[in-house]
Amino acid sequence: MINLILFGAPGSGKGTQSAHLVDRYHLMHVSTGEILRQEIKAETELGLRAKALIEAGHLVPDEVIISMMEDLVASHNEVKGFVFDGFPRTVAQAEALDQLLQRHNGKVSAVLELNVPDEMVIERLLLRKEKEGRSDDNLETINNRLNVYRTQTAPIAAYYARQGTHYSVDGTGEVKEISERLFQIVDKLD
Repeated sequence: MINLILFGAPGSGKGTQSAHLVDRYHLMHVSTGEILRQEIKAETELGLRAKALIEAGHLVPDEVIISMMEDLVASHNEVKGFVFDGFPRTVAQAEALDQLLQRHNGKVSAVLELNVPDEMVIERLLLRKEKEGRSDDNLETINNRLNVYRTQTAPIAAYYARQGTHYSVDGTGEVKEISERLFQIVDKLD
């Protein structure tokens, strides 16, 4: 089983590259945002809890996210593996994911960090705002998201580097070039 974590700053290309990894290796794409929306729509116990928190303006706590991940992994034991996109976001979530995968006889195979300079991230997100009309892609919000990424999410790299599973990948250039860089790493995994 191959379990990949794809992470990087907002606008680093995680969504695009996740799709390419899923296609090439026949893995299941896991996005916490999508899972939350599905749980809320299905009105599951976890979904209702998450909805109440979101409507109150709070972040969904780790234990709710981890419970959703546990349910997802347990209910998809037939897949060849997962591409985790946007999860984990903190070292505490990374530790919980490791424990969750161990309970299901798995482990994180590789953590693929897409590195893109801040200026390029800002340019990409402002262009996305133009194309998609996303209101959260404004300069103030982008800078805030970059700061949150650096302080909360970036430490995940050190956590997985200690385990020998972290790979830093140049996230600049053509989409196909970036995909090839990722494929070269994943192709060498056991």
